[in-house]
Amino acid sequence: MRRVEPQVRLIARPQLDYEEVAAYLAEVGGENWLERGDRGELDDAQNLAEFAGRICYRSWQPGLNPNVTRIRADQEEYLSNILASAHGSVLEHVSFSFVLHNVSRVATHELVRHRAGAAVSQESLRFVRLDDLPFWFPQWAQEDAELMKRATALLEQMEGFQLWMADHFGLDEEGVPFAEKKEKTSFMRRFAPEGVGTGMVWTANVRTLRHVIENRTAPGAEEEIRLLFGKVAELMVEEAPALFGDYTVRDGAWVPGWRKV
Repeated sequence: MRRVEPQVRLIARPQLDYEEVAAYLAEVGGENWLERGDRGELDDAQNLAEFAGRICYRSWQPGLNPNVTRIRADQEEYLSNILASAHGSVLEHVSFSFVLHNVSRVATHELVRHRAGAAVSQESLRFVRLDDLPFWFPQWAQEDAELMKRATALLEQMEGFQLWMADHFGLDEEGVPFAEKKEKTSFMRRFAPEGVGTGMVWTANVRTLRHVIENRTAPGAEEEIRLLFGKVAELMVEEAPALFGDYTVRDGAWVPGWRKV
């Protein structure tokens, strides 16, 4: 049994092809949009959200749309207005991928309920044989000596049973067909606790991210998933401050300035 801490790593982010963006703008007008502000690589997420929003009204610059006589030239001000006006559809173009490491099946089973705007690839314990049981204990549990003693003993017994089954079934012997390994491994996972640490790649667009961060850091959310999405929120504020900078943190709960985007 290994005591672990749930971890989050941001592994993928949007990337714009600025040559194609420039070619499009050359046809419709508004080439100077690319010249305004910082269009550097690290701002691709915010640039994509702004691009998607401006195409709706052809608001690259005044005059391209006769109905538009002035525009918000500052990106932070523009995106703040997107959030304030709940124009959330443009945020669905902007997706990020995370690897969630040492997270329990308790947390992942709750997370997969958020299907809209998300993609999930989770470690399969039908194929991946357990030779140890990574396990997270909240701080309050760690401070209960008797609880930790009994919990550790139980987990070590369950871990020992996993190792015994692998040996009993002869899964590491030469020539055992993979189909048989899969069948036995699938059976063995039934004796692992729901709290066993596992891994997942989780991809979500900004609209979904904002919804999940608010809901899963709320005081009534499950303890581990609150911890997990507090970490996700911290990453996103650093990654795209114009899209996530409206949050305030109250006792671990991330409360957005603008809701129902």
